[in-house]
Amino acid sequence: MAAVVVAALSVAALGVAPATAIVGGAPAPRAYPFTGSLNRPADSPRPDGHVCGVTLVAPQWVATASHCARNDLETQVGYPHDWSVRLGSVSATSGGEVIPVEKFVRRSNGTLPNIFGKDIALLKLARPAKAAPIKISAKAPAVGTAARILGWGMTCNQSAPQCYPDHLREADTAVQPTSTCVVSLSDLCIGALDGKIGPTNMDSGGPALVKEGNAWTLAGVVSGGDSNGPGIYTNVPAYADWVRATIAERHPTVEGAVNLGSCAGSLVRKADSRPDDPALLLTNGHCIAGDHPAVGSAVTDRAEARDLAVLSASGAVKTALHTTKLLYATMTGTDVALYQVDKTYAQLAGAGAKVFELATREPQQADQIDVLSGTHRKAWACAVANIVPELREGGYTQHQAIQYSEDCVPGSGDSGSPVLDPRTGQVVGIHNTSNGLGGVCTVDNPCEVDQDGKVTVHMGRSYGQQTAGIPACLGAGSTVDLSLAGCGLTKPKA
Repeated sequence: MAAVVVAALSVAALGVAPATAIVGGAPAPRAYPFTGSLNRPADSPRPDGHVCGVTLVAPQWVATASHCARNDLETQVGYPHDWSVRLGSVSATSGGEVIPVEKFVRRSNGTLPNIFGKDIALLKLARPAKAAPIKISAKAPAVGTAARILGWGMTCNQSAPQCYPDHLREADTAVQPTSTCVVSLSDLCIGALDGKIGPTNMDSGGPALVKEGNAWTLAGVVSGGDSNGPGIYTNVPAYADWVRATIAERHPTVEGAVNLGSCAGSLVRKADSRPDDPALLLTNGHCIAGDHPAVGSAVTDRAEARDLAVLSASGAVKTALHTTKLLYATMTGTDVALYQVDKTYAQLAGAGAKVFELATREPQQADQIDVLSGTHRKAWACAVANIVPELREGGYTQHQAIQYSEDCVPGSGDSGSPVLDPRTGQVVGIHNTSNGLGGVCTVDNPCEVDQDGKVTVHMGRSYGQQTAGIPACLGAGSTVDLSLAGCGLTKPKA
Protein backbone atom coordinates (compact mmCIF):
# COMPACT_ATOMS: atom_id res chain seq x y z
CA MET A 1 0.00 0.00 0.00
CA ALA A 2 1.03 3.64 -0.32
CA ALA A 3 0.32 7.00 1.20
CA VAL A 4 -1.88 9.42 -0.70
CA VAL A 5 -3.29 12.92 -0.63
CA VAL A 6 -6.78 11.52 -0.04
CA ALA A 7 -7.84 7.89 0.08
CA ALA A 8 -10.73 8.42 -2.30
CA LEU A 9 -13.84 6.49 -3.22
CA SER A 10 -12.62 6.90 -6.76
CA VAL A 11 -10.16 9.23 -8.41
CA ALA A 12 -12.77 10.41 -10.87
CA ALA A 13 -15.42 10.99 -8.19
CA LEU A 14 -13.36 13.26 -5.97
CA GLY A 15 -11.03 14.87 -8.48
CA VAL A 16 -7.85 14.33 -6.50
CA ALA A 17 -4.42 13.31 -7.66
CA PRO A 18 -3.86 9.54 -7.68
CA ALA A 19 -1.23 7.95 -5.48
CA THR A 20 2.35 7.19 -6.29
CA ALA A 21 3.45 3.58 -6.68
CA ILE A 22 2.56 1.35 -3.74
CA VAL A 23 5.27 0.74 -1.18
CA GLY A 24 5.19 -1.05 2.12
CA GLY A 25 2.61 -3.65 1.15
CA ALA A 26 2.61 -7.11 -0.38
CA PRO A 27 0.06 -9.51 -1.90
CA ALA A 28 -1.97 -11.17 0.85
CA PRO A 29 -1.06 -14.89 1.02
CA ARG A 30 -4.62 -15.84 1.98
CA ALA A 31 -8.14 -14.43 2.02
CA TYR A 32 -9.72 -12.85 5.07
CA PRO A 33 -13.30 -14.20 5.25
CA PHE A 34 -14.66 -10.94 6.69
CA THR A 35 -12.89 -8.63 4.22
CA GLY A 36 -14.34 -7.65 0.87
CA SER A 37 -14.61 -5.29 -2.07
CA LEU A 38 -17.51 -2.90 -2.72
CA ASN A 39 -18.47 -2.99 -6.39
CA ARG A 40 -20.19 0.07 -7.86
CA PRO A 41 -19.87 -0.37 -11.64
CA ALA A 42 -21.59 2.89 -12.54
CA ASP A 43 -19.18 4.93 -10.38
CA SER A 44 -15.86 3.12 -10.68
CA PRO A 45 -13.21 3.88 -13.31
CA ARG A 46 -12.00 0.32 -12.94
CA PRO A 47 -13.16 -2.53 -15.16
CA ASP A 48 -13.68 -4.68 -12.06
CA GLY A 49 -16.07 -2.08 -10.55
CA HIS A 50 -14.18 -1.88 -7.25
CA VAL A 51 -14.43 1.40 -5.35
CA CYS A 52 -13.81 0.64 -1.67
CA GLY A 53 -13.06 -1.98 0.93
CA VAL A 54 -15.65 -3.38 3.33
CA THR A 55 -15.59 -5.48 6.51
CA LEU A 56 -18.29 -7.89 7.67
CA VAL A 57 -19.42 -6.83 11.18
CA ALA A 58 -22.71 -8.77 11.35
CA PRO A 59 -24.09 -11.62 9.23
CA GLN A 60 -25.94 -9.19 6.96
CA TRP A 61 -23.97 -5.95 7.44
CA VAL A 62 -20.58 -4.62 6.34
CA ALA A 63 -18.78 -1.49 7.51
CA THR A 64 -17.10 0.93 5.14
CA ALA A 65 -16.39 4.66 4.88
CA SER A 66 -19.31 7.07 4.61
CA HIS A 67 -17.82 8.67 1.51
CA CYS A 68 -17.89 5.21 -0.11
CA ALA A 69 -21.68 5.39 0.07
CA ARG A 70 -21.88 8.83 -1.51
CA ASN A 71 -24.88 9.31 -3.78
CA ASP A 72 -26.32 12.02 -6.00
CA LEU A 73 -28.72 13.25 -3.32
CA GLU A 74 -26.15 12.95 -0.50
CA THR A 75 -28.76 11.12 1.58
CA GLN A 76 -27.99 9.35 4.83
CA VAL A 77 -30.03 6.27 4.02
CA GLY A 78 -30.73 4.77 0.62
CA TYR A 79 -31.42 1.71 -1.48
CA PRO A 80 -28.91 1.29 -4.33
CA HIS A 81 -29.78 -0.84 -7.33
CA ASP A 82 -26.41 -1.96 -8.67
CA TRP A 83 -24.03 -2.23 -5.70
CA SER A 84 -22.62 -5.54 -4.55
CA VAL A 85 -19.98 -6.86 -2.16
CA ARG A 86 -17.47 -9.66 -2.77
CA LEU A 87 -16.37 -11.23 0.51
CA GLY A 88 -13.69 -13.76 1.41
CA SER A 89 -11.45 -13.68 -1.66
CA VAL A 90 -8.02 -12.27 -2.42
CA SER A 91 -9.37 -11.37 -5.87
CA ALA A 92 -11.59 -8.40 -6.64
CA THR A 93 -13.04 -10.23 -9.64
CA SER A 94 -13.41 -13.89 -8.67
CA GLY A 95 -13.91 -16.26 -5.75
CA GLY A 96 -15.51 -15.70 -2.42
CA GLU A 97 -19.17 -14.77 -2.13
CA VAL A 98 -20.89 -11.97 -4.06
CA ILE A 99 -23.98 -10.44 -2.38
CA PRO A 100 -26.05 -7.46 -3.57
CA VAL A 101 -26.32 -4.43 -1.30
CA GLU A 102 -29.88 -3.79 -0.13
CA LYS A 103 -29.42 -0.59 1.85
CA PHE A 104 -26.82 1.91 3.04
CA VAL A 105 -26.80 3.94 6.27
CA ARG A 106 -24.23 6.73 6.49
CA ARG A 107 -23.16 8.23 9.80
CA SER A 108 -22.33 11.50 8.05
CA ASN A 109 -23.49 12.84 4.72
CA GLY A 110 -20.75 15.47 4.63
CA THR A 111 -18.19 15.70 1.87
CA LEU A 112 -14.43 15.83 2.13
CA PRO A 113 -12.79 17.35 4.11
CA ASN A 114 -15.71 17.93 6.51
CA ILE A 115 -16.53 14.23 6.71
CA PHE A 116 -13.37 13.33 8.66
CA GLY A 117 -13.96 12.12 12.20
CA LYS A 118 -17.32 10.57 11.32
CA ASP A 119 -16.54 8.84 8.03
CA ILE A 120 -18.29 5.51 8.57
CA ALA A 121 -21.23 3.77 6.93
CA LEU A 122 -22.99 0.43 7.12
CA LEU A 123 -24.25 -1.52 4.12
CA LYS A 124 -27.04 -4.04 4.61
CA LEU A 125 -26.62 -7.08 2.36
CA ALA A 126 -29.50 -8.73 0.53
CA ARG A 127 -28.85 -11.95 2.48
CA PRO A 128 -26.62 -13.07 5.33
CA ALA A 129 -23.04 -13.90 4.38
CA LYS A 130 -21.66 -17.38 4.93
CA ALA A 131 -18.52 -16.02 6.60
CA ALA A 132 -18.26 -15.23 10.30
CA PRO A 133 -18.24 -11.48 11.09
CA ILE A 134 -15.28 -9.84 12.79
CA LYS A 135 -15.69 -8.22 16.20
CA ILE A 136 -15.22 -4.48 16.65
CA SER A 137 -12.26 -3.69 18.90
CA ALA A 138 -13.26 -3.17 22.51
CA LYS A 139 -11.60 0.27 22.55
CA ALA A 140 -9.48 2.48 20.36
CA PRO A 141 -5.97 0.98 20.08
CA ALA A 142 -3.22 2.78 21.93
CA VAL A 143 -0.33 4.48 20.19
CA GLY A 144 2.24 1.87 19.20
CA THR A 145 -0.30 -0.96 18.81
CA ALA A 146 0.55 -3.26 15.91
CA ALA A 147 -2.03 -3.08 13.10
CA ARG A 148 -2.59 -4.82 9.79
CA ILE A 149 -4.14 -2.89 6.91
CA LEU A 150 -5.77 -4.37 3.80
CA GLY A 151 -7.01 -3.15 0.43
CA TRP A 152 -7.23 -3.25 -3.34
CA GLY A 153 -6.07 0.37 -3.79
CA MET A 154 -4.17 1.74 -6.77
CA THR A 155 -0.61 0.61 -7.39
CA CYS A 156 0.57 3.52 -9.55
CA ASN A 157 -0.27 7.11 -10.36
CA GLN A 158 -2.39 6.62 -13.45
CA SER A 159 -6.09 5.99 -13.85
CA ALA A 160 -5.35 2.96 -15.99
CA PRO A 161 -5.98 -0.81 -15.83
CA GLN A 162 -2.36 -1.61 -14.94
CA CYS A 163 -2.79 0.46 -11.75
CA TYR A 164 -5.80 -1.48 -10.47
CA PRO A 165 -4.67 -4.61 -8.61
CA ASP A 166 -6.89 -7.67 -8.68
CA HIS A 167 -5.08 -9.24 -5.72
CA LEU A 168 -5.66 -8.06 -2.15
CA ARG A 169 -2.64 -6.38 -0.56
CA GLU A 170 -1.69 -6.17 3.12
CA ALA A 171 0.85 -4.40 5.26
CA ASP A 172 1.83 -4.59 8.93
CA THR A 173 2.30 -1.23 10.59
CA ALA A 174 1.35 0.58 13.83
CA VAL A 175 -0.97 3.12 15.41
CA GLN A 176 0.64 6.58 15.52
CA PRO A 177 -0.09 9.65 17.68
CA THR A 178 -3.14 11.60 16.50
CA SER A 179 -0.93 14.66 16.11
CA THR A 180 0.69 12.97 13.11
CA CYS A 181 -2.60 13.07 11.14
CA VAL A 182 -3.37 16.19 9.18
CA VAL A 183 -7.18 16.24 9.37
CA SER A 184 -8.96 15.14 12.56
CA LEU A 185 -7.81 14.44 16.11
CA SER A 186 -10.84 12.20 16.59
CA ASP A 187 -9.59 9.71 13.99
CA LEU A 188 -6.94 7.02 14.27
CA CYS A 189 -3.58 7.55 12.59
CA ILE A 190 -2.25 4.26 11.26
CA GLY A 191 0.76 3.73 9.03
CA ALA A 192 4.33 4.86 8.67
CA LEU A 193 5.25 8.33 9.88
CA ASP A 194 7.00 8.99 6.58
CA GLY A 195 3.99 7.85 4.56
CA LYS A 196 5.71 4.81 3.08
CA ILE A 197 3.16 2.41 4.55
CA GLY A 198 -0.49 3.39 4.40
CA PRO A 199 -3.68 3.40 2.34
CA THR A 200 -3.95 4.61 -1.22
CA ASN A 201 -6.76 5.72 -3.51
CA MET A 202 -9.61 3.19 -3.55
CA ASP A 203 -8.50 1.60 -0.28
CA SER A 204 -11.18 3.74 1.40
CA GLY A 205 -13.45 1.83 3.73
CA GLY A 206 -10.92 -0.98 4.08
CA PRO A 207 -9.98 -2.26 7.52
CA ALA A 208 -7.27 -1.66 10.06
CA LEU A 209 -7.05 -4.82 12.16
CA VAL A 210 -5.58 -5.22 15.63
CA LYS A 211 -5.24 -8.37 17.71
CA GLU A 212 -7.24 -8.95 20.89
CA GLY A 213 -5.98 -12.21 22.26
CA ASN A 214 -5.36 -14.37 19.22
CA ALA A 215 -8.15 -12.92 17.09
CA TRP A 216 -8.25 -10.00 14.70
CA THR A 217 -10.68 -7.18 15.57
CA LEU A 218 -11.77 -4.14 13.55
CA ALA A 219 -10.24 -0.92 14.86
CA GLY A 220 -10.63 1.41 11.89
CA VAL A 221 -11.83 1.96 8.34
CA VAL A 222 -9.85 4.03 5.84
CA SER A 223 -11.05 7.61 5.65
CA GLY A 224 -8.10 9.42 4.05
CA GLY A 225 -4.40 9.99 4.15
CA ASP A 226 -1.41 12.12 3.29
CA SER A 227 1.69 11.19 1.35
CA ASN A 228 3.82 12.66 4.14
CA GLY A 229 2.28 10.79 7.07
CA PRO A 230 0.17 7.86 8.24
CA GLY A 231 -3.28 7.03 6.94
CA ILE A 232 -6.42 8.43 8.52
CA TYR A 233 -8.82 5.78 9.83
CA THR A 234 -12.26 6.32 11.33
CA ASN A 235 -12.22 5.15 14.96
CA VAL A 236 -14.73 2.29 14.71
CA PRO A 237 -14.93 1.51 18.48
CA ALA A 238 -16.19 5.07 18.99
CA TYR A 239 -19.20 4.18 16.83
CA ALA A 240 -19.88 0.71 18.27
CA ASP A 241 -23.19 1.81 19.85
CA TRP A 242 -24.31 3.37 16.55
CA VAL A 243 -23.33 0.20 14.69
CA ARG A 244 -25.34 -1.96 17.08
CA ALA A 245 -28.37 0.34 16.96
CA THR A 246 -28.32 0.44 13.16
CA ILE A 247 -27.94 -3.31 12.77
CA ALA A 248 -30.75 -4.09 15.24
CA GLU A 249 -33.88 -4.85 13.26
CA ARG A 250 -36.76 -3.27 15.14
CA HIS A 251 -40.42 -4.26 15.05
CA PRO A 252 -42.26 -1.40 16.77
CA THR A 253 -45.89 -1.75 17.81
CA VAL A 254 -48.63 0.88 17.69
CA GLU A 255 -48.96 1.01 21.50
CA GLY A 256 -49.85 4.57 22.46
CA ALA A 257 -50.81 5.66 18.95
CA VAL A 258 -54.09 7.59 18.78
CA ASN A 259 -56.82 7.23 16.17
CA LEU A 260 -58.50 10.57 15.42
CA GLY A 261 -60.48 9.27 12.47
CA SER A 262 -59.03 11.20 9.54
CA CYS A 263 -55.69 11.74 11.30
CA ALA A 264 -53.47 10.16 13.92
CA GLY A 265 -51.92 11.50 17.09
CA SER A 266 -50.34 10.69 20.45
CA LEU A 267 -50.71 11.60 24.11
CA VAL A 268 -47.67 13.60 25.25
CA ARG A 269 -46.21 15.18 28.35
CA LYS A 270 -43.26 17.26 29.48
CA ALA A 271 -40.66 15.68 31.71
CA ASP A 272 -42.03 17.67 34.69
CA SER A 273 -45.77 17.29 34.01
CA ARG A 274 -47.78 16.52 37.16
CA PRO A 275 -50.02 13.44 37.52
CA ASP A 276 -53.11 15.63 38.05
CA ASP A 277 -52.48 17.76 34.93
CA PRO A 278 -54.94 17.26 32.08
CA ALA A 279 -53.25 15.21 29.37
CA LEU A 280 -52.20 16.69 26.02
CA LEU A 281 -52.88 15.29 22.56
CA LEU A 282 -50.35 16.06 19.82
CA THR A 283 -51.32 16.02 16.14
CA ASN A 284 -50.87 18.21 13.04
CA GLY A 285 -52.12 21.74 12.57
CA HIS A 286 -53.78 20.64 9.35
CA CYS A 287 -55.71 17.97 11.32
CA ILE A 288 -57.84 20.41 13.35
CA ALA A 289 -61.58 20.78 12.72
CA GLY A 290 -62.58 23.62 10.43
CA ASP A 291 -60.30 25.80 8.37
CA HIS A 292 -56.53 25.42 8.46
CA PRO A 293 -54.57 28.02 10.41
CA ALA A 294 -53.75 30.98 8.16
CA VAL A 295 -50.29 31.33 6.66
CA GLY A 296 -48.06 33.15 9.14
CA SER A 297 -50.50 32.73 12.03
CA ALA A 298 -51.83 30.30 14.62
CA VAL A 299 -55.07 29.28 16.32
CA THR A 300 -55.27 29.30 20.12
CA ASP A 301 -57.70 28.49 22.93
CA ARG A 302 -60.94 27.45 21.31
CA ALA A 303 -63.44 24.78 22.28
CA GLU A 304 -63.22 21.72 20.07
CA ALA A 305 -64.69 18.39 21.13
CA ARG A 306 -63.35 15.35 19.30
CA ASP A 307 -63.48 11.63 19.98
CA LEU A 308 -60.26 9.66 20.03
CA ALA A 309 -59.03 6.17 20.80
CA VAL A 310 -55.70 5.23 22.36
CA LEU A 311 -54.41 1.90 21.03
CA SER A 312 -52.75 -1.06 22.71
CA ALA A 313 -49.74 -2.88 21.26
CA SER A 314 -52.06 -5.20 19.33
CA GLY A 315 -53.99 -2.30 17.81
CA ALA A 316 -57.07 -2.74 19.99
CA VAL A 317 -58.64 0.26 21.70
CA LYS A 318 -57.06 0.65 25.12
CA THR A 319 -59.13 3.61 26.20
CA ALA A 320 -61.50 6.17 24.67
CA LEU A 321 -61.03 9.89 25.27
CA HIS A 322 -62.44 13.24 24.24
CA THR A 323 -60.72 16.55 23.61
CA THR A 324 -61.99 19.53 25.59
CA LYS A 325 -60.04 22.39 24.06
CA LEU A 326 -57.76 23.16 21.12
CA LEU A 327 -54.87 24.91 22.85
CA TYR A 328 -52.74 25.68 19.81
CA ALA A 329 -52.38 24.97 16.10
CA THR A 330 -50.17 26.30 13.32
CA MET A 331 -48.86 25.28 9.90
CA THR A 332 -46.22 28.02 9.72
CA GLY A 333 -42.67 27.09 10.73
CA THR A 334 -43.98 23.69 11.75
CA ASP A 335 -47.25 21.73 11.47
CA VAL A 336 -48.54 20.96 14.98
CA ALA A 337 -51.66 21.09 17.10
CA LEU A 338 -52.08 20.51 20.84
CA TYR A 339 -55.37 19.62 22.54
CA GLN A 340 -56.31 19.14 26.17
CA VAL A 341 -58.24 15.92 26.81
CA ASP A 342 -60.77 14.95 29.46
CA LYS A 343 -58.48 12.75 31.57
CA THR A 344 -55.41 13.46 33.65
CA TYR A 345 -52.07 11.71 33.31
CA ALA A 346 -52.84 9.80 36.51
CA GLN A 347 -56.17 8.59 35.11
CA LEU A 348 -54.48 7.48 31.90
CA ALA A 349 -51.84 5.59 33.86
CA GLY A 350 -54.59 3.85 35.78
CA ALA A 351 -56.23 2.82 32.50
CA GLY A 352 -52.93 1.50 31.15
CA ALA A 353 -52.84 4.03 28.27
CA LYS A 354 -49.36 4.92 27.07
CA VAL A 355 -48.21 8.54 27.22
CA PHE A 356 -45.01 9.68 25.49
CA GLU A 357 -42.55 12.21 26.85
CA LEU A 358 -41.59 15.05 24.52
CA ALA A 359 -37.86 15.06 23.83
CA THR A 360 -35.88 18.30 23.96
CA ARG A 361 -33.09 16.81 21.81
CA GLU A 362 -33.40 17.37 18.07
CA PRO A 363 -33.16 14.30 15.84
CA GLN A 364 -29.99 13.96 13.77
CA GLN A 365 -29.26 12.57 10.33
CA ALA A 366 -29.03 8.75 10.35
CA ASP A 367 -30.88 8.46 13.69
CA GLN A 368 -33.19 5.48 13.93
CA ILE A 369 -36.86 6.47 14.23
CA ASP A 370 -40.24 4.76 14.59
CA VAL A 371 -43.45 6.20 13.13
CA LEU A 372 -46.71 4.94 14.69
CA SER A 373 -50.03 5.41 12.88
CA GLY A 374 -53.14 5.06 15.01
CA THR A 375 -55.30 5.54 11.93
CA HIS A 376 -54.13 2.51 10.00
CA ARG A 377 -52.70 0.64 13.04
CA LYS A 378 -49.30 0.39 11.39
CA ALA A 379 -45.75 1.16 12.55
CA TRP A 380 -42.60 1.83 10.54
CA ALA A 381 -39.03 1.29 11.75
CA CYS A 382 -36.81 3.52 9.65
CA ALA A 383 -34.26 6.32 9.86
CA VAL A 384 -33.72 10.05 9.38
CA ALA A 385 -32.40 10.42 5.84
CA ASN A 386 -31.88 14.19 5.98
CA ILE A 387 -32.83 17.35 7.83
CA VAL A 388 -34.38 19.71 5.27
CA PRO A 389 -33.78 23.46 5.84
CA GLU A 390 -37.18 24.37 4.32
CA LEU A 391 -40.18 22.33 3.28
CA ARG A 392 -42.79 24.19 1.24
CA GLU A 393 -46.30 22.99 0.52
CA GLY A 394 -49.43 24.83 -0.60
CA GLY A 395 -48.19 28.25 0.50
CA TYR A 396 -46.89 27.09 3.90
CA THR A 397 -43.22 26.83 4.88
CA GLN A 398 -41.82 24.57 7.60
CA HIS A 399 -38.24 24.63 8.87
CA GLN A 400 -35.76 21.83 9.68
CA ALA A 401 -38.15 19.12 8.50
CA ILE A 402 -37.31 15.44 8.92
CA GLN A 403 -36.93 13.57 5.64
CA TYR A 404 -37.49 9.85 6.25
CA SER A 405 -35.57 7.01 4.68
CA GLU A 406 -37.20 5.43 1.65
CA ASP A 407 -38.63 2.50 3.64
CA CYS A 408 -40.70 4.90 5.76
CA VAL A 409 -43.90 5.45 3.79
CA PRO A 410 -46.85 6.62 5.91
CA GLY A 411 -49.55 7.97 3.63
CA SER A 412 -52.98 9.53 3.52
CA GLY A 413 -54.63 9.48 6.95
CA ASP A 414 -51.37 8.97 8.83
CA SER A 415 -50.82 12.70 9.45
CA GLY A 416 -50.16 13.43 13.10
CA SER A 417 -48.43 10.10 13.77
CA PRO A 418 -45.74 10.41 16.44
CA VAL A 419 -42.11 10.00 15.40
CA LEU A 420 -40.21 8.26 18.21
CA ASP A 421 -36.60 7.83 19.18
CA PRO A 422 -36.54 4.04 19.78
CA ARG A 423 -33.67 4.35 22.26
CA THR A 424 -35.58 6.61 24.64
CA GLY A 425 -39.21 6.11 23.63
CA GLN A 426 -39.58 9.90 23.44
CA VAL A 427 -41.40 11.84 20.73
CA VAL A 428 -38.91 13.69 18.52
CA GLY A 429 -41.23 14.55 15.66
CA ILE A 430 -44.65 14.31 14.10
CA HIS A 431 -45.46 12.98 10.64
CA ASN A 432 -47.14 15.55 8.44
CA THR A 433 -46.78 15.03 4.69
CA SER A 434 -45.62 13.03 1.67
CA ASN A 435 -44.98 13.94 -1.95
CA GLY A 436 -47.47 11.71 -3.72
CA LEU A 437 -47.49 12.87 -7.36
CA GLY A 438 -44.17 14.63 -7.92
CA GLY A 439 -45.72 18.09 -7.90
CA VAL A 440 -43.68 21.14 -6.93
CA CYS A 441 -44.61 22.81 -3.63
CA THR A 442 -48.34 22.15 -4.05
CA VAL A 443 -50.77 20.61 -1.55
CA ASP A 444 -49.77 16.96 -0.93
CA ASN A 445 -46.62 17.57 -2.99
CA PRO A 446 -44.06 19.25 -0.72
CA CYS A 447 -40.77 20.45 -2.12
CA GLU A 448 -37.41 20.83 -0.39
CA VAL A 449 -35.49 24.10 -0.41
CA ASP A 450 -31.82 24.08 0.56
CA GLN A 451 -29.77 26.86 2.12
CA ASP A 452 -28.97 28.25 -1.35
CA GLY A 453 -32.62 28.36 -2.37
CA LYS A 454 -32.46 25.34 -4.68
CA VAL A 455 -35.82 23.58 -4.98
CA THR A 456 -35.85 19.76 -5.11
CA VAL A 457 -38.74 17.33 -5.39
CA HIS A 458 -38.58 13.71 -4.24
CA MET A 459 -41.71 11.92 -5.36
CA GLY A 460 -42.77 9.29 -2.84
CA ARG A 461 -40.73 10.67 0.08
CA SER A 462 -42.37 11.39 3.43
CA TYR A 463 -41.60 14.06 6.00
CA GLY A 464 -42.13 14.95 9.63
CA GLN A 465 -41.77 18.04 11.80
CA GLN A 466 -39.44 18.28 14.78
CA THR A 467 -41.06 18.71 18.20
CA ALA A 468 -38.06 19.55 20.41
CA GLY A 469 -39.20 23.18 20.66
CA ILE A 470 -42.67 22.40 22.04
CA PRO A 471 -41.76 21.80 25.74
CA ALA A 472 -40.42 25.35 26.00
CA CYS A 473 -43.94 26.61 25.18
CA LEU A 474 -45.81 24.50 27.75
CA GLY A 475 -46.78 26.12 31.02
CA ALA A 476 -48.09 24.74 34.29
CA GLY A 477 -51.23 22.65 34.17
CA SER A 478 -50.79 21.56 30.54
CA THR A 479 -51.23 25.04 29.10
CA VAL A 480 -49.59 26.64 26.07
CA ASP A 481 -47.85 29.93 26.85
CA LEU A 482 -46.27 31.51 23.78
CA SER A 483 -44.68 34.25 25.93
CA LEU A 484 -42.36 31.84 27.75
CA ALA A 485 -38.63 32.37 27.28
CA GLY A 486 -37.33 30.03 24.59
CA CYS A 487 -40.73 29.46 22.96
CA GLY A 488 -40.35 29.81 19.20
CA LEU A 489 -43.77 28.67 17.98
CA THR A 490 -45.60 30.98 15.56
CA LYS A 491 -47.91 33.43 17.31
CA PRO A 492 -51.42 34.40 16.15
CA LYS A 493 -51.65 37.51 14.03
CA ALA A 494 -53.01 40.50 15.93
